[in-house]
Amino acid sequence: MAKLYFRYGTMGSSKSAQALMVEFNYMERGYNVLLVKPAVDTRDEKPVIRSRVGLERPCKLIAPGETFADLLEEKHQVIIVDEAQFLTGQQVEELKNLTVDKDIPVLCYGLRTDFSTRMFPGSARLLELSESIVEIKSICHCGSKATVNARFNENGIIREGPQVVIGGNEQYTPLCYRCWREGRLK
Repeated sequence: MAKLYFRYGTMGSSKSAQALMVEFNYMERGYNVLLVKPAVDTRDEKPVIRSRVGLERPCKLIAPGETFADLLEEKHQVIIVDEAQFLTGQQVEELKNLTVDKDIPVLCYGLRTDFSTRMFPGSARLLELSESIVEIKSICHCGSKATVNARFNENGIIREGPQVVIGGNEQYTPLCYRCWREGRLK
């Protein structure tokens, strides 16, 4: 039976790169892969999954009100989702049902928590429903394991604001809890 997998880590932990490498492995073995990311991720001008190391592949976008049934074709044998924290709980439930009803493996990559250490709804549901959960580790500037996606500006760490602010290295950095709590960016 196919499974729902959740691979999570902080920003910069190679989640997108790993998602693209897994897609390549499946494709090299003749599988048709549906590569998806939530439409809320507007960092790119075109629908792509891009890693910081330069890997890039076209993908389909899914909006909050859409279903994977809208994107899934008969030929697809595997689903890989990047930025899965932005999925709705209902979309995660649909993915789980696809593993059971259609025997399609689903691999989701995303953040566990936001800049204030609160769970994203999509990540919470993935943690509840996934058969396989793996942390992709990253390192804080101090050498400890990074567990927080710190949002910052020129004044330091931001602790209040909307849960979703799309950005990259210019707004976010992975920190251990101690450095985040103490406001140490470097």
